[in-house]
Amino acid sequence: MASQDNVSRSEAPNGSDSHIAPTTKVAFVTGITGQDGSYLTEFLLQKGYEVHGLIRRSSNYNTQRINHIYVDPHNANKARMKLHYADLSDASSLRRWLDVIKPHEVYNLAAQSHVAVSFEIPDYTADVVATGALRLLEAVRSHMADTGRTIKYYQAGSSEMFGSTPPPQSETTPFHPRSPYAASKCAAHWYTVNYREAYNLYACNGILFNHESPRRGENFVTRKITRALGRIKVGLQTKLFLGNIQASRDWGFAGDYVEAMWLMLQQEKPDDYVVATEESHTVEEFLEVSFGYLGLNWKDHVEIDKRYFRPTEVDNLKGDASKAKEGLKWKPKVGFVQLVKMMVDEDLETAKREKVLVDAGYIDAQQQP
Repeated sequence: MASQDNVSRSEAPNGSDSHIAPTTKVAFVTGITGQDGSYLTEFLLQKGYEVHGLIRRSSNYNTQRINHIYVDPHNANKARMKLHYADLSDASSLRRWLDVIKPHEVYNLAAQSHVAVSFEIPDYTADVVATGALRLLEAVRSHMADTGRTIKYYQAGSSEMFGSTPPPQSETTPFHPRSPYAASKCAAHWYTVNYREAYNLYACNGILFNHESPRRGENFVTRKITRALGRIKVGLQTKLFLGNIQASRDWGFAGDYVEAMWLMLQQEKPDDYVVATEESHTVEEFLEVSFGYLGLNWKDHVEIDKRYFRPTEVDNLKGDASKAKEGLKWKPKVGFVQLVKMMVDEDLETAKREKVLVDAGYIDAQQQP
């Protein structure tokens, strides 16, 4: 388990990492404990980077996705990933860590990223997603102005920004956000463009379409399905409650998409890119593939619950990633069916381990019905 209590001890007393070779690139990642943050950190470490991640204080450890790559900071020669307490709602912490870490690249992945939840907590969503990006951009700008250093900045955008605009959606497609989350991401997008144009900041927007993995949060529909499916298969659950299963999305593998983030910051000039598979599938199709993979009929277990319908729905998202394919030489490696099976395999094993504990009386199945 990554030790959050020692996150601030990763720096040498003078604020620099004396063991890092001068040629080592340093990355600064917000949202490092999330799905994308964990895959990006793995990718950057493989590239030889020193990675510094910002985490929020919590009463519970939330570093599960990066525990496998965590090394205690006292082991200075091996600990190339460091964790620091900060928050996108706290501008002073952002500027302080930029001054201490002195990164070459900044990846802003942190967000309140659940669309449905953004309707419940719109103020918080806007503060973290929109104004949080502005705080970080301003911290980068002022740090560069004060130090003369150059930093490349990546802003995580979302296909939700397109909302009700018909597919296929590209970099030139007008935004029509349909949730507080999407509207906040639009603001962050335009803040990034403005700082690029106003201050000549190397700042890129990655407009990523839905990207999933076994590390996806369990309250996102794809993981909700595969998590429930594993439990249904081993007898811990019988029903799965969903909202609009006709919604169609362009689903890719998060591990593929983080490479595109990195590639954007390796180009001669900053720009904005759509990252997508260019295929669209409905939630119902996801159900058919996932349940069929384990020999089950989804119609025997899925019930529609209106509480999961959004006030404003996004019917169809399908990206046009021509610019990324041509300019970044990027294309997805994992297809839809392979992605679904990858997630089902992982969650079936999780359910089997859970079943052992339930049968032994160590935990309650808890999920009803």
